[in-house]
Amino acid sequence: MDHGLITLVCFILLILGMAGTILPILPGLLMSLCGLLIYKFGTESELSMVYIWIFSALTLLSIVLNYVIPAKTNRRYGGTRWGSIGSVIGTFAGMFFIPLPFGFLIGMFLGVFAGELLHDSKDPKKAFNSMKGAFVGFIFGTGFNFLVGLAMFLVVLFDVI
Repeated sequence: MDHGLITLVCFILLILGMAGTILPILPGLLMSLCGLLIYKFGTESELSMVYIWIFSALTLLSIVLNYVIPAKTNRRYGGTRWGSIGSVIGTFAGMFFIPLPFGFLIGMFLGVFAGELLHDSKDPKKAFNSMKGAFVGFIFGTGFNFLVGLAMFLVVLFDVI
C-alpha cells in the first residue's frame, strides 16, 4: 500500500479520535491510538516504541478515569448514586432525542438534575450542585482525553515532517 495513503488514513483517524474525545458517538482515544499504531507499523516510520507504550498506557488510564472522575466530582458536589444513574440515562437520551450537536451534554445535565430530584425532591439546590459536579467531571475527563489525542496527533505530525 502507498505510504502517503497510509499516512493520510492515520491523520484522519487521529483527527476523528480527537473529535471523539468530545463527541461520545466516536471512540475517541481508541481511534487515535489505532491511527498511531497504523502509522508506526504500516509505514517505514522510525517512531520510537516508547510513544506506543506511553500512549497505550494513557489510553487505558483514560478509560478508567472516564468512570472515576465523574463519580468523584459528583460526590464531591453532594451528588448521590441517583444523579450518576440519571447522568448515564440522560447522556444516551440526549444523543438520540435532543437534535443538537451537544444534545448528549444537555441530556447528561438534565439526567443528573432529574435523578437527584427523584432522590430528594425537596432539595433542588443539591440537585443543581450535583449538576455542577457532573459538568466539572466532564470538563476534566474530556480535557485529559483531548490533550492525549492532541499529543498523539503532534507526535505523528512531527515524525512526518
